[in-house]
Amino acid sequence: MPQLKELEHAMPVAPLKLIALNSATALGNSINRYLVDYRKKVNNSFKNDPAFQGYVSDNYLLHAECPRFGSGEAKGILRESVRGTDLYILVDITNHSITYNVNGFENCMSPDDHYQDLKRIIAACNGKAHRINVIMPFLYEGRQHKRSTRESLDCAYALKELAEMGVANFITFDAHDPRVQNATPLYGFDNFSPNYQFTKELLKHVRDLTIDKDHTIVISPDEGALDRAVYFSTVLGVNTGMFYKRRDYSVIVNGKNPIVAHEFLGENIDGKDVIIIDDMIASGESMLDTSRQLKEMNANRVFICTTFGLFTNGLASFDKAYEKGYFDYLITTNLTYLNPEIYKKPYALIADMSKFLASIIDFSNHDISMAKVLTPTEKIHDIVNRYNNRIFDDDN
Repeated sequence: MPQLKELEHAMPVAPLKLIALNSATALGNSINRYLVDYRKKVNNSFKNDPAFQGYVSDNYLLHAECPRFGSGEAKGILRESVRGTDLYILVDITNHSITYNVNGFENCMSPDDHYQDLKRIIAACNGKAHRINVIMPFLYEGRQHKRSTRESLDCAYALKELAEMGVANFITFDAHDPRVQNATPLYGFDNFSPNYQFTKELLKHVRDLTIDKDHTIVISPDEGALDRAVYFSTVLGVNTGMFYKRRDYSVIVNGKNPIVAHEFLGENIDGKDVIIIDDMIASGESMLDTSRQLKEMNANRVFICTTFGLFTNGLASFDKAYEKGYFDYLITTNLTYLNPEIYKKPYALIADMSKFLASIIDFSNHDISMAKVLTPTEKIHDIVNRYNNRIFDDDN
């Protein structure tokens, strides 16, 4: 984390506390370790001031839980006081590995269950926290961000509901459509992307890339991910291409219109290394079809970068695609629950986001501008320049 001058002289908003709901325990513990390390190392003007007792601590995690009755109903409980704190609540609404009992039957927690637990913990604060911030890496109902015909507008309503409950700032990653923040225009909404972490993880494991317009290209698998691809390609100094999805709008399968075909728009990729970037992989059918077509177009190597690896249909299809040579590496983050099997796959690279999230929390707690965190262009330029000059160290 950069030791910025602003951080050394900035006054914290209030004592920092972090609640990691049971859906994000591992990530929360890792973030806490980084926060402890940051606060001990930073030369902040207020760290030894008696008025800011607790600025340096061995633990910023606050114990909270949501026990359930036999009927499946639950309640939020805070085991410590939150009065006067700058509170950050971390939740992963995609974690389906957690179960609970309902009348003797075992249920897996759904995104709706995790969202309700989040509201329960907020309600348990009883308005005592100085400020409440929610960190929800995968935006709840983010794919239901716009209305077509007679449909619910779940994502916008959820943001409005949380704002009305007292949430001052909302932190998420690669929102499917960031314009959903217009539902609460007077409240904080920060949408981050792991572009730097993708770059670092790829360059750390692949040492023979040539990152220029003649050897590398960034591809968007659909029109929705084009903005991400354009930014990433611009920072890397390479060109962009895009696949256009033709869908059958007369049929709905698993809540969406099935894809009929992918059409490619872009320059010749013959012999080039290809980086596909997207916000998420659900079933993976679209991503694997894109990879297959790229290989048929004589792409050299294919690297998949996705913020959220949900793998809702399992990893078998990715195993087969990897064996057939459709892609070389798949890079995803630990922002959401990952199938434990993915850690054993030779093609999987996991970008750890806990250090990045700890810096976001620390900056926010001091009310410091997030501009450099939101757009890490300089950091990406630096790591790419060092890579192209083959200047390697243990981390990069």
